Amino acid sequence: QLQVVESGGGLAQPGGSLRLSCAASGFTLEHFAIGWFRQAPGKEREEVACISVFNGRLSYADSVKGRFTISKDNALNTVYLQMDSLKPEDTAIYYCAAQPWLSDVGLPSSWDDDDTWGQGTQVTVSS
Repeated sequence: QLQVVESGGGLAQPGGSLRLSCAASGFTLEHFAIGWFRQAPGKEREEVACISVFNGRLSYADSVKGRFTISKDNALNTVYLQMDSLKPEDTAIYYCAAQPWLSDVGLPSSWDDDDTWGQGTQVTVSS
């Protein structure tokens, strides 16, 4: 059974850092794209970052570019989201999702309920 589990959320001060983990089970990362998403109360879900383990492509939302870094550890079958220079507007529930991806180029253009989603981890940025 395909499964992803997020961890690492919590409370951080503005300007602080957190590292989120997305641990995958039931599949190997190299055949999938992993996306990080967030949803704040009253707002639409936003794709924050994405990585294709197969072709090495990365992408970031403009709102986090230069502050967040997505990376992977194939041995641990885990994808990370390093979040630095956190802002109060980064407060949200963060989710990771997995989508089969064996393309040599690009990244998924859409995500839906057919993909494998985690339960989410709360990130709160406040002084």
